[in-house]
Amino acid sequence: MGRRERRVARSIVFAILNNKDDGKPPKKPSLLARALRLLNLYWLTFELLRRDLFSSLRSAWGIPETEYKASFVARGSKKKKDALEPLGDMGYSGSTFFRTSDARYLVKSVPRGFENSFFKKELIVPYAEHMQHNPGSILVRITDFLQSRHKSIGMFFGLAPSHHIVMDNLLCGSSGGDEGSVPNTKWESWDLKPTSYFFPERDVAGGALASEATKSRLPDEFDDKIYLTVAQRDEFLAQLRRDTKLLADANAVDYSLFLVRVTNEQDQDAQVPSVTTQQEHDGKPSWRTGITSPDSKQTYRAAVLDFFWSKHSMHAKAMTGLIKTYNVIDERGPMSITAESSEYRDRFVKMCEEMIEVQGE
Repeated sequence: MGRRERRVARSIVFAILNNKDDGKPPKKPSLLARALRLLNLYWLTFELLRRDLFSSLRSAWGIPETEYKASFVARGSKKKKDALEPLGDMGYSGSTFFRTSDARYLVKSVPRGFENSFFKKELIVPYAEHMQHNPGSILVRITDFLQSRHKSIGMFFGLAPSHHIVMDNLLCGSSGGDEGSVPNTKWESWDLKPTSYFFPERDVAGGALASEATKSRLPDEFDDKIYLTVAQRDEFLAQLRRDTKLLADANAVDYSLFLVRVTNEQDQDAQVPSVTTQQEHDGKPSWRTGITSPDSKQTYRAAVLDFFWSKHSMHAKAMTGLIKTYNVIDERGPMSITAESSEYRDRFVKMCEEMIEVQGE
């Protein structure tokens, strides 16, 4: 881990472990301290936004505070002395990621102002209420939201992201170094969006004008099927429609389905571990802990991610105008970030529905 990643990671860990939920406002730093903080390249002093709200969510999800904070304590050998490990850029969103050393949680940066502003000002309360009333929700479980208390040179140059979310890691158990990892299993993952939209990196000049690095950040394509029973399919699609209605009502677009497939290569009786040690609300397996195919050969996990792009933000309106202008010259239709929220929801649910094949009935 480089110096930048280590300083950013430690500032995140410091905020979570030193959170005092006593209702008192944080002590105001001196003028000298505030002046010095402006010169920081990587270290930021974070506050946990809506601590009461996320504490209630963690309680509803059966996550004890002691266990939650323990995930942000360094463990293992001396070579593995940092509580957070950098994972770099993991997908189309371009955000940076850290993973807790026990692999249970991911910390993702949300550096763009119009995205973090939309979540904290408009979506955070509806999201929390929805998750409270839908314990089987396929929306990713967000356990904390961090915001910098001050500006700095590092923030100005994009070296230290000002906002981060903490969320479930659906790949928990995939690595030989993870707690509870299962031997003889093959793990695959996809970050999926409807590919019928216009993607300039792919569709302008056949992709010849975009670099391979840029094109590698396009959404994945899933060329196989998710094998489920009729009951599993119907329950998944019903919950997905409830979840995406929340997003459409909030005018959110461009979210994705993160799909994990685990294949038992040798021992067909091997069980894929849960993301946490806690059982689900009704003791049943879920899409975050693992749904097993009817033939028991594969286990699936899934979560809806990246629901921070709102159609009514100034940035989104500018992009919509730009694409409309381009369509006058070369009719390509909307991008996933310029589509209407209801229309994006319809295409997204249809994409998921077409991936499913009923097996054994």
